[in-house]
Amino acid sequence: MPHSRYPLSKLISPNSSIVFGCMGLGGSWESNQISAEDIQHAHLAVDAALDAGITLFDHADIYSRGKAEKVFGEVLKQRPELREKISIQSKCGIRFPDEHNPQQYDFSPEWILQSVDNSLKQLNTEQLEILLLHRPDPLMEPELVAEIFDKLQSSGKVKHFGVSNMQHHQMAFLQASLSEPLVVNQVELSLSHLAFIEEGVTTGNSGETLANYGAGTLEYCQLNNIQLQSWGSLSQGLFSGADVSNQPQHIQQTAKLVAKLAAEYQVSKEAIVLAWLMRHPAKIQPVIGTTNPSRIKNCAQAANIQLTRSHWYELWLAARGKQLP
Repeated sequence: MPHSRYPLSKLISPNSSIVFGCMGLGGSWESNQISAEDIQHAHLAVDAALDAGITLFDHADIYSRGKAEKVFGEVLKQRPELREKISIQSKCGIRFPDEHNPQQYDFSPEWILQSVDNSLKQLNTEQLEILLLHRPDPLMEPELVAEIFDKLQSSGKVKHFGVSNMQHHQMAFLQASLSEPLVVNQVELSLSHLAFIEEGVTTGNSGETLANYGAGTLEYCQLNNIQLQSWGSLSQGLFSGADVSNQPQHIQQTAKLVAKLAAEYQVSKEAIVLAWLMRHPAKIQPVIGTTNPSRIKNCAQAANIQLTRSHWYELWLAARGKQLP
């Protein structure tokens, strides 16, 4: 799978133009134990991803309340040779409420270290290629984050660092204290979540809805060689197979256009949805959440096509549901 155009390809190997999101592994978000069926399902999903050329696997310590990492760790325990073929990133910073604390985002050194140690244990590995801070913590102290990042890197526990759901002012604020560059920002980008481009073209236009994305975030990432990753990139199947009969007219029209272009490019509808993201000059790296082997294969087709400028704009106009200002 081609990947040389993606910033991470210069930092981690193996890498791929599409990321496999592991949130769907490990079964439910209840507190039950992982089962043999969960492990077998993970084996099949990992094999489907590798067969499709996808080698970067995205985790978070909270996914399935830790079971996503645990079941992936079981796969690596049973097949340790896979570790040389893949790269792993995980996220930390979201804390569930307990008897002593409310729900919160926690970038304290103690919590980051505890989270990383737990993720490494659950994943049955000695190093994360990338650690992401999951959601912005209003009480973040960049100097303390920098100290724990240095310790994690020097100990060999983490190779590179990034963030998730941050706009560029937050990244610049954190980066000012770090000795190493942030290499990833994972945010919600898709045909159904257009704020990342809307904000750049609706500024100063009366009557246009303001988009709360963070103007300049795409440009900041491009200028600083930060890999943009998109979660929610398939819009939960909204344009690639879901029933849209009760959806607004512009959603139905977008789904029809996706199907039309899929036939024209001779690829899956999933591939068109992802190729729209990947056509952007920011070199967006979609994170796919499906664990269905056939859909994983369908998604991988996106790496082999490039939408024309006209087709990219057709999809954007259809998805936004109105003319440009």
